Amino acid sequence: MKGAERLTAVDARAQRLGLLPGLAVADARARCPALTLAEADPRADAALLDALADWSRRFTPLAAPDPPDGLLLDVAGAAHLFGGEAALLGDIESRLAALGFSARAALAPGPALARALARFSNVRLVPGAAPQDALDRLAAALPVDALGLEGEALAGMRRAGLRVIGDLLARPRAPLAARFGREALTRLDALTCRIRDPICPRFEAPAFIAERRFPEGLTQQAAIEETLERLAADLCPMLERAGVGARRLEAVFYRVDGAVKRIEAGTSRPLREPARLAALLIERLSAVAEEGLDTGYGFDVMRLSATEVESAAPPQTTLAPSRRAADENGEDLADLLDRLGARLGLRRVQRLHPQEAHLPEFAVAAVPAAFGAPQAFPPQEAVRPLRLFERPEPIEAIALFPDGPPLRFRWRRALHEIVAYEGPERIAPPWWGAGEDGFTRDYFHAQDRDGLLFWLFREGLYAQETPAPRWFVQGLS
Repeated sequence: MKGAERLTAVDARAQRLGLLPGLAVADARARCPALTLAEADPRADAALLDALADWSRRFTPLAAPDPPDGLLLDVAGAAHLFGGEAALLGDIESRLAALGFSARAALAPGPALARALARFSNVRLVPGAAPQDALDRLAAALPVDALGLEGEALAGMRRAGLRVIGDLLARPRAPLAARFGREALTRLDALTCRIRDPICPRFEAPAFIAERRFPEGLTQQAAIEETLERLAADLCPMLERAGVGARRLEAVFYRVDGAVKRIEAGTSRPLREPARLAALLIERLSAVAEEGLDTGYGFDVMRLSATEVESAAPPQTTLAPSRRAADENGEDLADLLDRLGARLGLRRVQRLHPQEAHLPEFAVAAVPAAFGAPQAFPPQEAVRPLRLFERPEPIEAIALFPDGPPLRFRWRRALHEIVAYEGPERIAPPWWGAGEDGFTRDYFHAQDRDGLLFWLFREGLYAQETPAPRWFVQGLS
């Protein structure tokens, strides 16, 4: 029997015929020969449950899947937005029914009790201020299956004649723990709301959230952008009171048919100005719309949250015009970085930062511009060309002496006659990582007959490091 195929889920019609999950398929076919079966797909079921948990965040940010077929919502402080707790339960059930799901919802002071009421009772609503004795009486009528135990503990309770929770509440706790384990008492305390099971939402609820709801779905781009501007105006006062600015924003769009769309935007510095936040979100929305933002029947809930924040002191004002102009230029650059980041991604907008390296090709590194302030390059005695190649390119050079300056060289099939040069500037290889192939470089600024300026170097000291030094071009001025 352990390898037998069994039913994992049944519809309402199968339930009326007496078929229940866990029943062997052979027994089910014996009771109902016309039974229609479909192969179970646990991964698809889990993905669907996660999608429903995302959809249910329209009611509260604290939503979590409760496998195999449930959802847990922490609606504390949110029921009044839907006309009260009873109206909230009705709204949840009706919306799920419109999506094609048969659902039963219950609301109680604890998640374990709400889960048990939805599955095993006709009671749907328990006030949050209900006294403990009332909660005990309510739980006492539930079957022991409401504890959520499996295996030997549940089977042992049934063999002992314990059918309902009241049978457990009427007995001393020590013998129950000794016979069925501490987990049974923990589940019992959670069911009677003496302790509270934690809800682990799929997404952490941000501290700063602004939300708008609409009786009819928004489909027009202009209306969506206007709503984003209003949400930014609602969000910024919260940030200002907390003394922080947004570093990452998330806008969530809940579609009428249950689909959920998200856009994220990062900032190069803490922001809490509504106009700048709105412009950044609209820029990101435009980029997503170009790829195809399917509004369907429209969005009836839009939510804006600051998922990452950073301390932001009020800006210092000054009467000095030069300082003010510099500040404005800095803000303009930061706005440009934000807009480019919204279009391309913050990690794709980069700036060069100096590195502690002797070799010129390793003296700078490209890093995301939004993740750090620009660093000042250290002063250099030698002049560097305006353009450096990522890697030096080999050339064929002719010099009067093996260790002298070049007279002419061939690069990319073109011959260049040198009419003037400056150098050499000697750069020794780093002794801690040069290895056997690390050679000294002698750099020259060279000008050819056409006036082109090159930065060349000879690799290897003649007769000291190598018998045949090589030549490279590394930059253009």
